[in-house]
Amino acid sequence: MSIKSDKWIRRLSQETGMIEPFEAGQVREAEGQQIISYGTSSYGYDVRCADEFKIFTNINSSIVDPKNFDDKSFVEVKGDRCIIPPNSFALARTVEYFRIPRDVLVVCLGKSTYARCGIIVNVTPLEPEWEGHVTLEFSNTTPLPAVIYANEGVAQMLFFGGDEICDVSYADRKGKYQGQRGVTLPRT
Repeated sequence: MSIKSDKWIRRLSQETGMIEPFEAGQVREAEGQQIISYGTSSYGYDVRCADEFKIFTNINSSIVDPKNFDDKSFVEVKGDRCIIPPNSFALARTVEYFRIPRDVLVVCLGKSTYARCGIIVNVTPLEPEWEGHVTLEFSNTTPLPAVIYANEGVAQMLFFGGDEICDVSYADRKGKYQGQRGVTLPRT
C-alpha cells in the first residue's frame, strides 16, 4: 500500500469525480480574508465543513448509546461558524462529496490549526467504494468554548492505494453509511 500524491488526486478527481466540488490547489484566502486552507496538498486533500452543525447537549440527561442514539441529544445550528461548548463535541459534514475507488483507502486526520486550539477531529476511514459526504466529529477538549468555521479547511484526507483490488468493498457489503448526505447520526 502506498500513499497517493497530489498529481494522482488531481487526475482521479478530474477524471472520475472522486471529490466534488474539487479544488486543484490550496485556497488560503476568500473574499480578501485569510482562511484556514483547503484543497489539494502534497499528499492529501484538505476538506471543508459545511454550514450544518449538530452540537451535543445534555439538556435531556440522555445517555450516549450508539445502539440507541437519541437525536434529541443535539441542537441543530446553521451558520458560518459553530461554537462548541467546553468539554463537548459537534458533528458536521464535509462540503465535498467523495466517491472512493475500489483500490483506495482514505484516512481522515485533523488539521494542526485546530489541534493547536484543543479541537480534535475524530479519525475515520473512507473504505473502498464508499461514497457520500463525510460526517466529522469535533471534540472540544478545552474548558472554554471553541469555534469551527464553515467553508474553511477542517481536516486532511490521506489516500492510500492498495497493491491489489479488495475482494469485498463497502458497496459490496451494502454499508449502512453508503451514499449519506448531510450530517448522519450513528446507525446500527
